[in-house]
Amino acid sequence: MSGVVQLEIAVQDAAGARVAFAAGADRVELCQALSATGGLTPSAGTVDAVLAVAGAGSRVAPLVRPRPGGFVYDADEVALVAADVREIVRRGAGGVVVGAMTREGRVDRDAMRRWIDAAEGAEVSFHRAIDVAPDPVAIMDELIELGVHRVLTSGGATRSVHGIGVIGDLVARSAGRVQVMPGGGVHVEDIARLIALGVDAVHLSARVDSGDAAPSGPGGGNTGFDATDSSIVAAARAALDRAVRSAA
Repeated sequence: MSGVVQLEIAVQDAAGARVAFAAGADRVELCQALSATGGLTPSAGTVDAVLAVAGAGSRVAPLVRPRPGGFVYDADEVALVAADVREIVRRGAGGVVVGAMTREGRVDRDAMRRWIDAAEGAEVSFHRAIDVAPDPVAIMDELIELGVHRVLTSGGATRSVHGIGVIGDLVARSAGRVQVMPGGGVHVEDIARLIALGVDAVHLSARVDSGDAAPSGPGGGNTGFDATDSSIVAAARAALDRAVRSAA
């Protein structure tokens, strides 16, 4: 673990980013359709708006994921992600979040090389595609060789705290060569246990129902939407800081 452990909050818009930063987040992962799909590539306008709120590109890492479902992509999808990565970095984001796997459960090295090249030096995080690998620890060296900066993982579990053994093994395998960031079903009360593993960051969504009751009609999907909750972010910040002090 480095001397600084960062708090990353998944957000879907500028309002969420504003709340997250005001309550103590170090960085936001920006995506859209988080609850419905697990997150997809945000629009260019959303990227611009969140960058304006953040004040620094290093504080924003947009997810670049072209569709829901698995992480095995065809040539057209790989090209689309490369174009989106290039454009998001051009707009000022300090990093992107991507991930691609082969049908055999290995890292799609060709896709990752193309996307890392498209990032042109911006940080590249490998997302929870690692959690579908039969042996996540075994592919860490591949990610390090490719030049990935950070790995987001739940340890293959629905909730990170239930994958704590695998996350600990990933930290040991990384040996400081790549950041390990647990994320996935993280609750505030889990943070101390995760920090104790020696991780470099903790990721959570801090989402609540917006309470918006405006009708969506037959073609607008479910009523309401998710919003970022400042009290959850603040509690996560406090829990992380306490855990880091205890570990020092």
